[in-house]
Amino acid sequence: MQRKDSRISGFYEKAIEERQEIVKEFAGLSEEEAAQLKNFGALGKERAQQMIENVVAGFELPMGIATNFYINGEPKLIPMVLEEPSVVAAASNAAKLSEGFETSSSEPIMIGQIQMVKVKNAGKAVKAIKKKEKELIEKAMAVDSTLVKFGGGPRKIEARAIKGMLIVHLLVDVRDAMGANAVNTMCERISPVLEEITGGKARLRILSNLAVHRTAKAKAVWKKEKIGGEAIEAILDAYKFAAADQFRATTHNKGIMNGVDAVAIATGNDFRAVEAGAHSFAAYKKKYSPLTKFYKNKSGDLVGEIELPLAVGTVGGATKTHPTAKIAVKILGVKGAQELAEIMAAVGLANNFAAMRALATEGIQRGHMKLHAKNIAIQAGAEGTRVEEIAKQLAEEKNINVGRAKEIIEGKKTKS
Repeated sequence: MQRKDSRISGFYEKAIEERQEIVKEFAGLSEEEAAQLKNFGALGKERAQQMIENVVAGFELPMGIATNFYINGEPKLIPMVLEEPSVVAAASNAAKLSEGFETSSSEPIMIGQIQMVKVKNAGKAVKAIKKKEKELIEKAMAVDSTLVKFGGGPRKIEARAIKGMLIVHLLVDVRDAMGANAVNTMCERISPVLEEITGGKARLRILSNLAVHRTAKAKAVWKKEKIGGEAIEAILDAYKFAAADQFRATTHNKGIMNGVDAVAIATGNDFRAVEAGAHSFAAYKKKYSPLTKFYKNKSGDLVGEIELPLAVGTVGGATKTHPTAKIAVKILGVKGAQELAEIMAAVGLANNFAAMRALATEGIQRGHMKLHAKNIAIQAGAEGTRVEEIAKQLAEEKNINVGRAKEIIEGKKTKS
């Protein structure tokens, strides 16, 4: 047997068909599996080739629509892309039970970081940088005339000494872009000047995903007449748990990101950057905490609020190259990146409410597993209308597993 080797010379130069054949042989794929790799869906082979390296296939996830959302008085349909059952349904139900969402956001200011090493006198260097701030900003501004034309551009220079290094922050208004490319280029452009000013050496020059100056907020009210006073008390107890315990807070925030990430993926945004920023923000200048807060108003209704950094764009990147992402942005009807961020915050709040309500009342598994039963039926080999039939029977029996699904397919009765 020939020894496998993943060190493949010139793999990136080969045609997609050649790469597919190499992968087929390496992994021992069947003809049916190999044929599946040739399906690029709506993305198309050529578009996929232009987006990332070493392409061999497309990869599709379902896109659902969360309904019932009213954000700042405007009706919204929310495209969500993910693989997890119940998330879209939960968001839709939470929005239906709410009185709508009020949102706001700060200016789209991103932070570029420049690491300076071998600086002999950090305190003196900080003062020197401050004196040269105008010159540094002008040099950075020359990098992207288009951004400046639309009202964006570098705004401020900050510097601080940490553990033998000097860290310079370049604050940039990136308008409707996510901003990574513009900010990184600006950081690289001003680095030689910083070396002259400080006498040090520039190392890392890179955007930070902890976008503390670029946050989005959302707020919603759930009337006690709609969800019940006991449910409100249960949700508040669940929130107290998350506020007091990091283990619970982590999963609490994961439920928020179910919604946020799903919209980010649907619109072609960098969900990994959003995820990293959100969890870092949850621990920013304090212990790791929930990104939401819940409390009762004077009428005894439940109020939920959220704030998190959301560095997302409506121009550039996959948002403008992926055909389905472009459609998702159109469905949302957003005018710019700030509005998109606000919608994402509202969806995150909705999913968080829905998760806590389910957890604190009926338990998360009842609704989740009912929807998950379809996946189990498919895994067991069900096709067509049989998927729904078997999923329904699994849910009724409260025995949702592949083994039981196979028994139903084979016509066996429930074991006593």
